[in-house]
Amino acid sequence: MKEKRKRRLKKFNFHPTTTFILLTLLVIILSWVLSSLNIQSSYSTINPDTLDLETVIVKVENLFTTSGFKLVVGNAANNFASFSAFITLMVALIGLSVAHASGFIKAFIRKNTLNLNNKVITFIIILLGIFSSLVNDVGYVVLIPLAALIFAANKRSPLLGITTAFCGVSFGHAISLFTGSLDVALVSQTELASHLVDSSYHVALLSNIFAMIATSIILAIVGTIAVETILVKRVGKYKNSEELEDTMDVANLVVLDDKEKIEQEYLNKKGLRNAYIVGIFMIILYIYMLIPGLPNSGLLLDMSESTYVKQLFGSNSYFQSGFTFLTSIWFLIVGIAYALGAKTIKNDKELIEKVSVFFKDIGGLVVTMFFFVQFITVFRKSNIGVVIACMGADFISNLSLSGIVLIIVSFLIMAISGIFVTSATSKWLIFSPVVVPMMMQSNIAPEFAQFVLRAADSMTKGITPFLAYFIIYLGYLNIYNDNKEPITIRKAISFVMPYFSLIALAWIVIVLGWYVIGLPLGPHSLPTL
Repeated sequence: MKEKRKRRLKKFNFHPTTTFILLTLLVIILSWVLSSLNIQSSYSTINPDTLDLETVIVKVENLFTTSGFKLVVGNAANNFASFSAFITLMVALIGLSVAHASGFIKAFIRKNTLNLNNKVITFIIILLGIFSSLVNDVGYVVLIPLAALIFAANKRSPLLGITTAFCGVSFGHAISLFTGSLDVALVSQTELASHLVDSSYHVALLSNIFAMIATSIILAIVGTIAVETILVKRVGKYKNSEELEDTMDVANLVVLDDKEKIEQEYLNKKGLRNAYIVGIFMIILYIYMLIPGLPNSGLLLDMSESTYVKQLFGSNSYFQSGFTFLTSIWFLIVGIAYALGAKTIKNDKELIEKVSVFFKDIGGLVVTMFFFVQFITVFRKSNIGVVIACMGADFISNLSLSGIVLIIVSFLIMAISGIFVTSATSKWLIFSPVVVPMMMQSNIAPEFAQFVLRAADSMTKGITPFLAYFIIYLGYLNIYNDNKEPITIRKAISFVMPYFSLIALAWIVIVLGWYVIGLPLGPHSLPTL
């Protein structure tokens, strides 16, 4: 009986492309039903000049209309062309494809990871994922494909590598070892909300830095435990052993005689030496471009800003907006430097041919991504997610809570809202005018309220299909999928659920423990006022 039920359920495991088409239709119908029921909510924004609260009413928009039809059909191409995740991925893959085609990535992995313990590799990838949130979403487009190659080279499932990288980036998105672009956006909103209670209150950019550093290490350790004890069993072994061998070029090494092996090893070392020299030079050049005041320096900064952090991470910063391109260029030039030293590529024609091979499996991802974009666009246009988040903020504001209970309720409500509104800044725009004053009246500092938001945002970002970069994770799972059946949305989420469970528990312990013990969040920043 149980087997029959399983076979019956298996019939409904649609390909992700089909699922996104059906979900798009479902959202359109749901928007019509909720709009007919006049479902709406509101949130308060703060006038920065008068500090008055201004109410913004948000209604579910009916997309089961002519204008809704035009949005789906008439703007489908524009929706896809303007989808930042797709553009970012393509830019990143240009550099990665050259580095891979030249043999640099394989040589680097062979030289630096084969002697490392698997747990160490997992920890490093998760920590790099957490660091990557410092600037944009480069971790999703660079670390996920790299992790697949690293795990495959170490004879482990590339699916596990993809899942590990995705978990590291998404579940650690709101934290990092340094102050980054997210801090610039959050701090200004936190300070503005604090002025509803105390007009002279100041929130520093480094107000959460101690907590972020400690939490980055803790979450990387917890994440490594989750991957090595649970996810490795959940994802399973990779059946396509031939692909794992090809990743290391084992088949090619066997047929070489001793003289050829020595010559090849010499060329590999020469190629890596060239790559390291060029790579270090480019990093120094990038750093020079980030230092203001030197001759022709500061080219990547927004010099219209008054503080260095805003010059570096502000919305108009060239470093901020062009970081993925800079990373891609780094891989491209380093890959060419390796190819010249190792003599792995004879001419530009051969390079382009090898690069094309790297892109051969991306076609399916592009098709699925096209329909995913329509689903995300329709969902955002319907305002369903924003209405849910606003209802959560209203729920908190109507409760008479204080202390630990207020922290727990705020944390959980913001975490649940994060499933539908994946942007931390958008959530904070809705919740900060409610949460910050309530916590200040309970003697809880605005800086700690901001830390709670970070925790809530990180907790659920990896389990929501509404995340723009979820499609890259799902797409790469299917690129490396060695089964006939495609990896569905449900299965992709099931891979990360054990990771989510441990991280959620860790976040609850961290948030409550930090508050109870009274550890400093940053310089001159405590959980209480």
